[in-house]
Amino acid sequence: MAKTKTIKDQLNRSIHLRYIPKRIISLVPSQTELLCDLGLESSLVGVTKFCVHPHHIRTNVAVVGGTKQIHIDKIKALQPDIILCNKEENTKDIVESCELICNVHVSDIFTINDSLELIQQYGEVFNKSKEALAIINTIKSELEDFNVFIKNKPTLKAAYFIWRDPWMVAANNTFINYLLKLNKFDNVFGNKIRYPEIAFNKSTKNREVDMVLLSSEPYPFKEKHKKDIQEFYPKANIILADGEMFSWYGSRLTKAFKYFKNLRLNL
Repeated sequence: MAKTKTIKDQLNRSIHLRYIPKRIISLVPSQTELLCDLGLESSLVGVTKFCVHPHHIRTNVAVVGGTKQIHIDKIKALQPDIILCNKEENTKDIVESCELICNVHVSDIFTINDSLELIQQYGEVFNKSKEALAIINTIKSELEDFNVFIKNKPTLKAAYFIWRDPWMVAANNTFINYLLKLNKFDNVFGNKIRYPEIAFNKSTKNREVDMVLLSSEPYPFKEKHKKDIQEFYPKANIILADGEMFSWYGSRLTKAFKYFKNLRLNL
C-alpha cells in the first residue's frame, strides 16, 4: 500500500495524498494556465467559464461554473482527485463544499515569492517538479532582468481601475499593487485596502496623477472609456492595461516582465 504523503497549501492546511492526483478541477483561470504549462492538461476534468488560456480548454474540458458560483453536482459527478482554489478568487463556502468531495488545495498570493511557492507546490503535488523548476527559473531570470531595466526609471503616480459602475480600483494588500510597486508606479490609492469603490465628483479631481491604467479584466475597459475618466485626471496618461499581466500569478509571469518593459517604453 502506498505511503500517504502530506503537504501544506498556502493557507497552511494539510492535504493528505495517497497517490498522485490524476483528475484535476481548477477553479482559477491563472492556475488552469499554469497546470497546462506544467504538462497537466490531459489531467484536467473541470475548469471555470473564465478559464481562457489555453484558448481551447473550455471546448475540451467540462465547465463547472465560475469562480464565485459553481455547479457542485457537476463537480461531484466528475469524480476529481483534487480541486484547486484560491483564497481571493473563490469563496469560503466553495472551498468547504469542495472539501466534501475530495482534497482541496487553496493558494494565497500577494508577492512573486508566493507565486513561486505555488508553482513549486504544484510540482510536488503532481510529480512535475522538473517542469515547475523550469518555470520558476524563467520567472526569476525575467524578474532580475526587469529590475535592472526599471532601476533608474522615474516613479510615476498611478491609479489602476478594475471596474466601472461603480468605479473600483486595486489598492493595498493585492497582488496588483505589488506589481505596480515593481513597475515603480506609486498607487495613489495605496492608502486604501483591497478593491475599494471610488466616488467621482469635483472634489476628487487629481491633477497629480501621471497615469491611469484601465484593466482588461474583470471589467473589459475599452478605448471609449478613456474619456469617462480623463476629466478627473486631466494631466494623466490613460492606458488600457492587460489585466492578465497584472493579476495572473502563475506561468503568465514568464511573459509579464517583457510586457511591463514595453509598457514603460511606450509611455
